[in-house]
Amino acid sequence: MAQSKPAISPWGGAVAGATGAVIANALVYPLDIVKTRLQVQVRDNNSDKTSTEAGESQHYTSTWNAISRIMAEEGIQGLYAGMNGSLVGVASTNFAYFYWYTVARTLYTKSAGPSAAAPSTAIELSLGAAAGALAQLFTIPVAVVTTRQQTASKADRKGLIATAQEVIEGPDGVSGLWRGLKASLVLVVNPAITYGAYERLKTIFFPGKTKLKPWEAFLLGAMSKALATIATQPLIVAKVGLQSKPPPARNGKPFGSFVEVMRFIIQHEGVRGLFKGMGPQILKGLLVQGILMMTKEKVELLFVLLLRYLKSLSLSRARSAIAASSAAADLAANAAKITPLVKS
Repeated sequence: MAQSKPAISPWGGAVAGATGAVIANALVYPLDIVKTRLQVQVRDNNSDKTSTEAGESQHYTSTWNAISRIMAEEGIQGLYAGMNGSLVGVASTNFAYFYWYTVARTLYTKSAGPSAAAPSTAIELSLGAAAGALAQLFTIPVAVVTTRQQTASKADRKGLIATAQEVIEGPDGVSGLWRGLKASLVLVVNPAITYGAYERLKTIFFPGKTKLKPWEAFLLGAMSKALATIATQPLIVAKVGLQSKPPPARNGKPFGSFVEVMRFIIQHEGVRGLFKGMGPQILKGLLVQGILMMTKEKVELLFVLLLRYLKSLSLSRARSAIAASSAAADLAANAAKITPLVKS
């Protein structure tokens, strides 16, 4: 019989998920910059001219071309522009996501009973979507600011607070920090598909196995993220378009919805434009999800071991206190017996 996975609290699951996400995103951050730059540039099908918010001359033809040009024009630091804000966003989003996902899954498991079968794919997707929606409501402002930082030219790039102030001073006011919220809420299907697929693939490839090896967790995480990215890439591109400054062809007029962004892209680049940046997006997703799941499994195990150690330490101290109290009581009782004898 397979061992049951040790229970972990929502806070433990949240910290484990956020830790894994920060480590994974920090390692592959240059890919995040590249895929964002590729997704905001607009190439007109009727001409060879390509424009981005950073300037009319910017045009990246591939992932490697983007990396080479960013390093040549901005130095190695250009590949890490906006990293601080991005990691804050990653940590907060994943903390919120894993917290609510763990709460929802725990409640479902308790309500279903110990003899119930594992949650179905539909249940996994629903739990993931609910957790993702709650996480987005609280953390999307950081994503908006980070996107602005990543797509700004070196001369125009500002710090996290200054960029947030710039967004607030824009035409949308404070609500500008929540630009792309609708697209983000639709995109909760991405982590829902990812984690639902992860759990389902785990039962297919490693049935009855509760503790995965690092390479097994990496493989499942990478496969599940690839499936989710391919399914939602057009929405990802549209969300980036909403959160960045409008392209020069819009004459400063911001997009009103992700549907409008998609229409604009199709008009200028065709349907294929909805899948631009797919290469680095999938590569980043594969690496991030693989590293995240591998790291999360280890951090969760560390939490369980730490909790067991603290519990055993607490029990040991309690036993020592009880033993000391019992010894003191015995001494007091013996003293009470001796006292009358001394007096007589």
